[in-house]
Amino acid sequence: MLPSLTRPKSAWESFDPAAAPTDGPVAFGDDLRPQSLLGAYRQGLYPFPAATVEHQLLNEMSYESEVAAGRVKILPGSREPYSVAWCSPDPRPLILVDQARVQRSLRQQLRSRTDWTTTVDVCFERVAAQCRAGRTERWLTDELLASLCRLHELGYAHSVEVWDGGELVGGTFGVRIGTVFSADSQFTLRSGAGKVAVADLTRRFAEAGGAAIDVQHDGDHVRLLGARPVPRSHYLDLLGTPLGGSPLPTGPLPARRLAD
Repeated sequence: MLPSLTRPKSAWESFDPAAAPTDGPVAFGDDLRPQSLLGAYRQGLYPFPAATVEHQLLNEMSYESEVAAGRVKILPGSREPYSVAWCSPDPRPLILVDQARVQRSLRQQLRSRTDWTTTVDVCFERVAAQCRAGRTERWLTDELLASLCRLHELGYAHSVEVWDGGELVGGTFGVRIGTVFSADSQFTLRSGAGKVAVADLTRRFAEAGGAAIDVQHDGDHVRLLGARPVPRSHYLDLLGTPLGGSPLPTGPLPARRLAD
C-alpha cells in the first residue's frame, strides 16, 4: 500500500473539474508541494508553471476576464497565482492499454535494436532532468521537479528508461493515479527511443492492471503513439476507479519484445 500524504487545506477536494472550461487553464495557484500536486492529479489536473515573469504576466493579462467571471479559479492562499496554470482539457488524449498498438515503423526499428533494454524507476530524476534539458522555457521548474521526485520516493511517480547497452537513450515519466498513468514528458537521444519508452510504459502498465496512459497534450505525435481523445467525463471516471492491479514491473526487459 502506498503511503498517504497529508493534504493541505486547499480547493482541490472541492474543485469540480467536470464544470471547468474545456480549453486553456481551469485554475491558477502557486502551491506545488507534493501533497497539493498529488491532489491535483487525483482531480484530473496537471500543472503548467510559467517559466518566466513575462509568461506569468501574460497569464494574468490573458485570463483576468475569465477569472473575474468565475470561470477560471484562483486557488486560496496563492501569493503568485499566475505563476502556475492548472489544466484539464476536454477531450483528454489517452492511450487505452487494451487497444494500444505499436506502429509498423517502430516495430521494424525495434527488431533491429537487439541490444536495447528498458527498465522502470532506475533513475527517475535523471530521466526528468533529460526531459527538460535544452528547453529555453522550462515548464518543469526546479520546484516542480523537486515535488515530483518526492512523489517518486513515495511510490506515486515513476520513470521508464531505455538503454543502449549502458547508455541512457530515452525515457518518460509521470504519476500513477489508480488505473491511470499521467505521462508528463519524454525525451529521445536516439531515434525512436522516446516512443519505445511510451510503448514500454503502456505494456508494463497493462500488465500491472492499468487502464490508460494520459498523454495530456493532443497532437499528431501522440496520435502516432496510439493516443485518442476521450471525453473528460470518461477520464474522470477512470480516475475514480479503485486501484487494484499490482506495482509496475521494474526489471530490465528487451525492447525488442514490443515488436511482437
